[in-house]
Amino acid sequence: MSRPPDSTRGLPDRTAACPAPQRAAGMRTGGGAPGLGQDAPVADRPAPDGVRARGRVRAPELAGRRWLNTGGHQLGLADLRGRFVLLDFWTFCCVNCLHVLDELRPLEERWHDVLVVVGVHSPKFAHEGRPEAVEAAVERYRVEHPVLDDPDLATWRSYAVRAWPTLALVDPEGYVVAQLSGEGHAHALDALLAELVAEHESKGTLRRGDAPYEPPPPAATVLRFPAKAVALPEGGFLVADAGRHSLAVLAEDAETLVRRIGSGEPGLADGGPGAARFNEPNGLAPLPPDVASAAGYDVVVADTVNHALRGVRLADGAVTTLAGGRGQWMQGDGTDLLSSPWDVAWHGGRVWIAMAGNHQLWTYDPATGAVAVAAGTTNEGLVDGDLAGAWFAQTSGLAADGESLWLADSETSSLREVRNGTVRTHIGSGLFDFGHVDGPAGEALLQHPLGVAVLPDGSVAVADTYNGAVRRYDPSRGVVETLATGLAEPSGVLVADGGATLVVVESAAHRLTRVPVPPEARRVDGARLRTQRPPTELAPGPIELAVVFEPPPGQHLDDRYGPSTHVVVSATPPGLIAEGAGAGPALVRRIVLAGDVEGGVLHVSARAASCDDDSEHAACHVHQQDWGVPVRLTAGAPARLALTLAGLDT
Repeated sequence: MSRPPDSTRGLPDRTAACPAPQRAAGMRTGGGAPGLGQDAPVADRPAPDGVRARGRVRAPELAGRRWLNTGGHQLGLADLRGRFVLLDFWTFCCVNCLHVLDELRPLEERWHDVLVVVGVHSPKFAHEGRPEAVEAAVERYRVEHPVLDDPDLATWRSYAVRAWPTLALVDPEGYVVAQLSGEGHAHALDALLAELVAEHESKGTLRRGDAPYEPPPPAATVLRFPAKAVALPEGGFLVADAGRHSLAVLAEDAETLVRRIGSGEPGLADGGPGAARFNEPNGLAPLPPDVASAAGYDVVVADTVNHALRGVRLADGAVTTLAGGRGQWMQGDGTDLLSSPWDVAWHGGRVWIAMAGNHQLWTYDPATGAVAVAAGTTNEGLVDGDLAGAWFAQTSGLAADGESLWLADSETSSLREVRNGTVRTHIGSGLFDFGHVDGPAGEALLQHPLGVAVLPDGSVAVADTYNGAVRRYDPSRGVVETLATGLAEPSGVLVADGGATLVVVESAAHRLTRVPVPPEARRVDGARLRTQRPPTELAPGPIELAVVFEPPPGQHLDDRYGPSTHVVVSATPPGLIAEGAGAGPALVRRIVLAGDVEGGVLHVSARAASCDDDSEHAACHVHQQDWGVPVRLTAGAPARLALTLAGLDT
């Protein structure tokens, strides 16, 4: 079921000697109203009894369109009675959900005979609701447990979940015993299971057995979920073959495999082309010849799941680790760790890195080996301005052109530009608006784009991934047009034949496709869409914002050396909050929502460090989640919003 640590997206547990209140788990995505724990009494330091006093909650039945990884069999909670069931609410656009998938693998291995993990795929984007897209994602991200396809968010709503990712633990008798949002909870679940397995075994309510997992048959294709490609000086293409965990060199026909760099087994190993290992490589950045000669490698690779940059020498296929590779970056770490680098580009004498896992742009200098943060606060959203204060949202595609660095911010479905020390958004309006609409850039919409390229005329081609299209943005006219449609999750695009042709990486079709650039692009007036998540209704004026957090069994909040909790509150638009925005340690605060604003998005980032009890060298474990809560202000609506970071019923 699980693989060695070097083949996972993140470490199964991150600990530090107490105190470590500033050390946070990896970045999170999405968020919303509280789940089953929303009615729990909360104080600034909520006592465990405050959560447990709610009483037992019967787990709602699992409902959706179909089941995957079960050999065609339907599952219900009755089929799993006697074992613990961990529901993982995820969506495949969310890099943080992918982190959690791998964070859970060691847990699945340790408790394999008493725990069944069930992925509940609850889509954010319209494309993620398509059956074939969900099926492809389950294979692409090596999901090795049953998955319930829940396109209408039926199970999501019945469990009152509103944050990606969220975990809900159901005990052998069918009761919900924990709900946790964000990353970094594997150690809490492990501690809780150790306590509850013994309890249910003594009661006779525990039934051991294998999980009802049946893998799909393997597919035989040259490429498998390729991510990006670059042209080679001698002709042909170098492809980041993410699903095959390697780099593929293709001939000029973009089909014939010339050679492969990497063994094809997921992992992290340097060496020659047959011994080296990658783990879902995505971005590729060729270096200028003089820089490559001095550095000793020609191409920098964003080795995403290894949280590493790798250098590849094309002459002999030798692979070297340049940065990262020792685990996932977390808040408080330095730049010796990375977090899901998704793309790389040479710009301004450095390699720029789209650090999708923590919503920033970083740089790498081949001459010195120095890694530095270049832009972004780690908050997820769409905020322009100076580099240090800008907000990004899972940047996944980069392309340089003179003084400009163009980037695709996938979670805000936006095209943005870094130029002269500032960030400017050309297309896109926020985390929840998307679609396929051409025309003036201020009105145009994309859907989760992953790739960009600059054409010879200065226009920008966008791999509009979830629309299955290639779009073109002309900065001189401020207009967006459609160049091609009907593509299968295009994730990368590069210019060929002097701009007459685009080579598109069709990730879900496992191939490169040549697309002629038409003399006249067409205009598409498609749907304007929003995520299915309904807005949370709140009363204008003062409200209580509460973050529910209970330390796992055997742990406690320790404030002896400073606050062990940290909460940051902001809004889009900023005027949504009249009073109470900002940072502080309190898990409960009073904020005032402006009465002259119809609604917007509340951004809440919460972090809590819990330390082991009664140990001379106690370790601290950090839990963190970012919520983006769409809200609508309505007179008479509730004046309290509770968000569950970790709620345990034991």
